Amino acid sequence: MFHASRSLPCHCHAQKRMIMSEPTHLHAGLKQRHLTMIAIGGVIGAGLFVGSGVVINETGPAAFLSYALAGVLIVMVMRMLGEMATADPQTGSFTEYARKALGGWAGFSAAWLYWYFWVIVVGFEAVAGAKILTFWFDAPLWLMSLVLMVLMTATNVFSVTSFGEFEFWFAGIKVATIIAFLALGTAFVLGLWPNKEMDFSNLTAHGGFLPHGASSIVTAIVVVIFSMVGAEIATIAAAESDNPKRAIAKATNSVVARILIFFVGSIFLLSVILPWNSTEVGASPYVSAMRAMGIPFADNIMNAVVLTAVLSCLNSGLYTASRMLFVLAGRREAPALMTRVSSRGVPVVAILTSTVVGYLCVIAAAISPKTIFVFLLNSSGAVILFVYLLIAISQVVLRGRTAPNKLIVKMWFHPVLSIVTIAAILGVLLQMYLDKLVRPQLVLSLLVWAVMLGLYVIIRWRQGSVDAAQPAKVKHKVNRVLVLANKTVAAAELLDELQRIDRLQETKFFVCAPAHFIDTGVTPIGGVWVEEASIEEARARLEDTLSTLRAEGLSAKGGFGDRLPMRALEYAVAAFGPDQIVIVTYPAESSPWLRHDIVERARHAYPAISVTHVIASLPAVLV
Repeated sequence: MFHASRSLPCHCHAQKRMIMSEPTHLHAGLKQRHLTMIAIGGVIGAGLFVGSGVVINETGPAAFLSYALAGVLIVMVMRMLGEMATADPQTGSFTEYARKALGGWAGFSAAWLYWYFWVIVVGFEAVAGAKILTFWFDAPLWLMSLVLMVLMTATNVFSVTSFGEFEFWFAGIKVATIIAFLALGTAFVLGLWPNKEMDFSNLTAHGGFLPHGASSIVTAIVVVIFSMVGAEIATIAAAESDNPKRAIAKATNSVVARILIFFVGSIFLLSVILPWNSTEVGASPYVSAMRAMGIPFADNIMNAVVLTAVLSCLNSGLYTASRMLFVLAGRREAPALMTRVSSRGVPVVAILTSTVVGYLCVIAAAISPKTIFVFLLNSSGAVILFVYLLIAISQVVLRGRTAPNKLIVKMWFHPVLSIVTIAAILGVLLQMYLDKLVRPQLVLSLLVWAVMLGLYVIIRWRQGSVDAAQPAKVKHKVNRVLVLANKTVAAAELLDELQRIDRLQETKFFVCAPAHFIDTGVTPIGGVWVEEASIEEARARLEDTLSTLRAEGLSAKGGFGDRLPMRALEYAVAAFGPDQIVIVTYPAESSPWLRHDIVERARHAYPAISVTHVIASLPAVLV
């Protein structure tokens, strides 16, 4: 969160909502209940309700084992992501960790690949939702797709809270349906149903437990894993909540139970209730199972639930894609316009840009469903696995760089399980290559990744950040300097450095002062009072410093930001777009920022921006 330094009210809650004249930061509008339900329902999509029938037909009664193995892989990835996200919550989540661990190319490609995946999903889900609506309405498919796109766009554009509310109820309906099915299905197979005896014969009848052989379990994982995508959204959304670490920890710790109960449990029941080779299973397994149990209006009930799952996926897809664009723009790896947000703290431009691809997918599905639309779907087929691979490798690298006290959530049996997870993801990609039907998805997805990497090289070349042989040339180009300081904000050493930078008198300066009681020197007596006092102290120091800088002929403005220096820096970078960052601290023995590696973290986080560290002398009272 970032605040202007002018016209600040005294009330803390009002201050939290203050924004600059051109807002470029997100609001913490998601409540814990939103994040809890996003985490619980995030993995339940239309793929479970409809696509599971195909898996059962191709695998047999043992299909639930494919879901169990794929679920273990997702759990491992989520655990690794949870470890990094609780240690360092970021709006960009795993894309930032990939950048820190592997370099700018990894963060760039992870963000753009994830954005590409979700904008394609948005278009696909809009078409899928329209097809479901034809069950009740006789209207053109393109028109109903358009209505769904407009509805979910409006939800996301209005506010992040409205996104959270819609997702809360969408996920609630999905979860309630699965729980009801588990309860009713268990009663049915155990013989607790009227006129029904315990019967598990479908697990071994009709060709046995593994009618297509044990290899079919592994083969099916390629299909199953894509029906579980979405668990990681909670770690992205958590950055827009009041307590990201707590939200991420809860989401990560609960993912095991979610996948075990919702996926493995329900698929097992489907295999017991219905013969695996039934044509009804392939069409709509949950509807068929409800019919077998004699539940009335099964078609209407499940179509409504599947529509809810589709809308949930569409809603989450737009949200996730827009946040990826927001982060990329803050890194100067997407148009700066994408950082602009509304008065409600929503990245409207990024949302609308993401919807454009969704609309193009809808058009492609209408005019060329068997060529262009299929091409788009195939080109995103393996993308999510590439992202998961980058997450896993990043965790292995960053674990050694993370202080033990920051490891709130730890990857189990590190590094053994981490390495096994990486090998498993590579194994799934190899299985995709060996399957002739799925191979085009892998090839086209690799082509998309290659394009992303090519764009990264072009952008870096244009920015001149790869030309280390001409540092002096880069210095002459500096005309926007961001200063991160607090108690050191008025240090003479800072003024000397800024005057040196501004020797041509063409530089614009922006001073960011994080408002934290440790950095401002306020005595901690009560939560709200501390925040108010910290903000007032930061504001007073900032105003004095800006007056001094202006008196020296420097073009300076500023604001105070989030109490966490790295988060304040993130929003300030997105807002100001600096060519250089100057961080001012006291010597190491007296600087909390240096004890938390703020300077080095800033250099890792912003490899394209020069980061200068200025050490200020201690005031006499502290010596």
